[in-house]
Amino acid sequence: MTAEEAASIINNNYNVGFSGFTHAGCPKVVPGFIAKRAEEEHAKGNPFKINVFTGASTGDKLDGMLTRANAINFRAPYQTNNDMRSAINKGDIKFCDLHLSTMAQDIRYGFYGDIDVAVIEACDVTEDGEIVPTCGVGISPTVARLAKTVIVELNRWNPKEMRGMHDIQEPQDPTNRQDMPVYNVKDRVGMDCIKVDPSKIIVVETNEPNEGGGFAPVDEVTAQIGKNVAKFFVEEMAAGRMPKTFLPVQSGVGNIANAVLAAMGDSKDIPDFEVYTEVIQDAVIGLMESGRVKFASGCSLTVSNPCIEHIYKNLDFFKERVVLRPSEYSNNPEIVRRLGVIAINTAIEADIYGNINSTHVMGTKMMNGIGGSGDFTRSAYLSIFVTPSVAKGGKISSIVPLVAHEDHSEHSVKIIISEYGVADLRGKCPEDRAQEIINKCAHPDYRPLLQEYIKNAPQGHTKFDMYNAFAFHKAFAETGDMHNVKWEKKA
Repeated sequence: MTAEEAASIINNNYNVGFSGFTHAGCPKVVPGFIAKRAEEEHAKGNPFKINVFTGASTGDKLDGMLTRANAINFRAPYQTNNDMRSAINKGDIKFCDLHLSTMAQDIRYGFYGDIDVAVIEACDVTEDGEIVPTCGVGISPTVARLAKTVIVELNRWNPKEMRGMHDIQEPQDPTNRQDMPVYNVKDRVGMDCIKVDPSKIIVVETNEPNEGGGFAPVDEVTAQIGKNVAKFFVEEMAAGRMPKTFLPVQSGVGNIANAVLAAMGDSKDIPDFEVYTEVIQDAVIGLMESGRVKFASGCSLTVSNPCIEHIYKNLDFFKERVVLRPSEYSNNPEIVRRLGVIAINTAIEADIYGNINSTHVMGTKMMNGIGGSGDFTRSAYLSIFVTPSVAKGGKISSIVPLVAHEDHSEHSVKIIISEYGVADLRGKCPEDRAQEIINKCAHPDYRPLLQEYIKNAPQGHTKFDMYNAFAFHKAFAETGDMHNVKWEKKA
């Protein structure tokens, strides 16, 4: 079919599962015609909205176009699109923020109803129902198997020789679930394709490039955070708290993650290492070519377009060193704990006791979502959160008395690192954690204010002042600068 014909089978209130994990592997043509249909139906006075399920965020040709057409009722589990973010925070889209490892199984468990249509980008599809994904897997195996109809965007921009880079498997559901037999980063446990009943496949041929833009360049602050992380690892190995052969690494998305990986690659005292993560970024590819990264397992190749084009030109090299799995495997806590993965993720803010806000600005405005950070943090050999000490030119402190929204509790967070240093929270009581975070990670301008909060807070195992816990946030809301704190006195 044409993309427009395929889109016409999707009706109001359908549950639609899309391939992709970030922009990588997302369909790029059919969503545009779904958006067009929504606009046409709205012009006639008819309702038209769908419920969207994906592996993670997607490209603008999916999340952006559908949002601008007012075509989305419900969205899960993660997003990064500016228009969608605005619509979510206005209440125009019902957004359910989920751990990425749980999306596919929650669909299988029937928590969201039936999947009516799956739209999957592929580099190859065969007459017997074998679908070879492109550079992102996400929840594709599950939604393709469960959907009544599978629309395959056969995207010729991606070489069909990618076949062999994927490891496709679905775990059994309780009460029949067995172990997920990934015992080493390189292990493969499934097929090199998604296999479905060919009678329900519709093929739409396309030739669309990825939407892979670059991240912000490394600056002085992010570079220093990266150096602090690398130095910490070297010290951990020297102290015998980390194997001298090192451990697999997971890192979040963005310029800080790239800075951390670059610093690790530059360190002569960190041995060549493996990556077990969800998102494989440009920095990993560069380190792989230099020999510093030996192997990378992930859910997607979330790289810039020049980088993916380079990978496609050198597929023989990368197919021996990269495997792409469904998010149920790439993010699975069982595997993360077994492999001893070091988790490095980014915080919006941290409080003085080690609780982390990954998702909400000032406690109310959704940024992107929790993503896979929780999947890795809770089960990691070592859970690390990185953040610049300040934002908005210093008017926001990333270290606050109490986070305005909690995604990761103090019980899961072992290390916090800013450009100023490393706060090691292991084995410390709340009061000692507070001093460690303030003195090692907070910006010097905010340290006296944080110390004042502790001094005036009621005594207890955790010093908590209900009158002033959000004084930093209140100061920013009222004056635009957290420096302008006004402490309230107990009545």
